[in-house]
Amino acid sequence: MEATVTGIYEQFGVTPGINARGNQTLLGGSTPPPEIQEAMDEAMNSGYVVFEDLLRKTGDFIAETLGTESAFVTSGAAAAISLGSAAALAGNDRDKMGKLPDTSSFDRNELVFQKGQDYTYKRCFTLAGAKLKEVGREDGCTVEEMEAGIGPKTAGIAFYESGLWGDEWVSIEEARALADKHDIRLIVDAAGQIYPLDQFTKVAQTGDVVAFGAKYIGSPHSTGICTGRAEWVESAFQQNFIGVEVAGMKGLPRGYGRPYKTDRGEVVGVAAALRRWFSIDHEERLAIEEAKRTAFHRGLNDVNGIDVTIPNTPQLGPNTTVFIRFDPEVTGVDVNEVIKRLEQGDPPIWTRVGGEEGSIGIGVQMLTDEQVETVIQRIKEVIS
Repeated sequence: MEATVTGIYEQFGVTPGINARGNQTLLGGSTPPPEIQEAMDEAMNSGYVVFEDLLRKTGDFIAETLGTESAFVTSGAAAAISLGSAAALAGNDRDKMGKLPDTSSFDRNELVFQKGQDYTYKRCFTLAGAKLKEVGREDGCTVEEMEAGIGPKTAGIAFYESGLWGDEWVSIEEARALADKHDIRLIVDAAGQIYPLDQFTKVAQTGDVVAFGAKYIGSPHSTGICTGRAEWVESAFQQNFIGVEVAGMKGLPRGYGRPYKTDRGEVVGVAAALRRWFSIDHEERLAIEEAKRTAFHRGLNDVNGIDVTIPNTPQLGPNTTVFIRFDPEVTGVDVNEVIKRLEQGDPPIWTRVGGEEGSIGIGVQMLTDEQVETVIQRIKEVIS
């Protein structure tokens, strides 16, 4: 007799597994806590709303919480970066909004960017039609080098805030000062800068437009926050999907951001998640994550050929990681084979190569206590 398929994933031929990577897009990013999911479900089942009103009212709450002038929910941090760049390019000029992403006729269409901070998502700054002008060197950038790159075509500074840049780079505060000096915009990708809370609010208050990934605070994977100074956040808002619809109804040129649509449940999810994030006990939260990391150390560090390391650096951003290093001469398998075998098991367990050679990094924040024990056992089976 054929087994009955009951899981929703299995009904569509998809195999669910254990996420030991963290808030990674490739695996779906986040699992909202029960109270956030309940708030989203209530929003979806309590009738319809005027969506612009929903975005503005929740945006007011977000801005008040972060200490900024204005905010609204976006379809992820990447959308907020793109819309922020559009604000730097078009301002409140409706004709320019209607031309994006074609900026060939604009007097200013460049954003300066620190060359050595090249990273995966810098292209998001260009989606609205901006051209990136790299400044500095591979190993650093001075204020003088950045200022030398600012010219008549510069609309703003594209800034990637990791929270980890050293003195060899232009800081976000220095970039703010340059933007003010030259009357250009500071557009900040701060996707994961959600902890410590004072880092969250400081960065939010520094840029003209700042982008955060709301998945890191317990909101759905598909959500983000666009916040900052009112004039420029409003420009971004007018070019977002609701702004496009409202402009069309008024016979005004439409912005380019129609694809960046969110649903009302997602918008409520971000606001509810932010409220929770600023009210929970983060010492307790981190203690729970530390217990998971300690469980990996306790369960694996005495296994021959395995060394478990718990970073002792202060918690910055969303990731709580433990590193597990394998000695292939002892275990008989190298780190890539371990990752492969974990993924091929039942259920699949997804990990990633760690920061040290020969190690995997486990992001524990997405794991339940039961899953932690499952991962430990499966690692032992892989090398036995």
